[in-house]
Amino acid sequence: MSDAGIEVALVSGLSGAGRSTAAKVLEDLGWFVVDNLPPELIATMVDLGARASGEVTRIAVVMDVRSRAFTRDLGAVIRDLDARGYKPRLLFLEASDAVLVRRFEQNRRSHPLQGDGRLADGITAERELLRPLRENADLVLDTSTLSVHQLRARIEQGFETGVPEPTRVHFLSFGYKYGLPLDSDLVVDMRFLPNPHWIPELREHTGREPAVRDYVLSQEGAEDFVEKYLDLLSLVGAGYRREGKRYLTVAVGCTGGKHRSVAVSEELARRLAGAEGVAVSVTHRDLGRE
Repeated sequence: MSDAGIEVALVSGLSGAGRSTAAKVLEDLGWFVVDNLPPELIATMVDLGARASGEVTRIAVVMDVRSRAFTRDLGAVIRDLDARGYKPRLLFLEASDAVLVRRFEQNRRSHPLQGDGRLADGITAERELLRPLRENADLVLDTSTLSVHQLRARIEQGFETGVPEPTRVHFLSFGYKYGLPLDSDLVVDMRFLPNPHWIPELREHTGREPAVRDYVLSQEGAEDFVEKYLDLLSLVGAGYRREGKRYLTVAVGCTGGKHRSVAVSEELARRLAGAEGVAVSVTHRDLGRE
């Protein structure tokens, strides 16, 4: 944390070297990220963030050669921020010419400095333009041989805060008759348990209410399922973290999304909430539709 109570990072580098990925990683790490802000507005934005009563503690600005008077203005901004006590860190991303050419050709994009010339000419011009910035960077990452997951890991190491980011697990109950959730990573089918819909005194209640919850969780196989599925989530979550994925949506379904899926989602979330390094949330997509 800077003397001014807020951390500031500037992300720059060669076009095609991974700035967009770096921005997403920093957002996942809790940074407020702004892409391609005009250099003359950076100090103003940081001042506003510093006065936000602790709501904004880390600001990252992604900069590239699309900005007007890029190197001159950005150099002045860095000196200005340093003088104000913000002490910005500069992350610079680069890659070999061959890799950059391949990436541009794969995406069928032209280089921002290419003009009427060749792609290689644009890369050479940008590399020369950014040379002073690279020489003053706090962290330089060559992404030529890095996968997206490896790049994420390197950025996380470079911006380590000492407090590990939690894995965010979201349980989403749903009814199969309304369709599968499109944003789920894992889908669980609770229709192997008896349906409380056929119990007259339970039909109008939901899985959030004790009577339905107790009925669902007392059925044969329910407790074994919850225990074993939590073990599975622990295994899957560890693998996701190794791959740089910090968000996991588990869709829990039953016929109407009112009884079994709701009760089991709530129970899974309740038990997982005490696990270290995990943040848990629950949504009941179809509750109230019946």
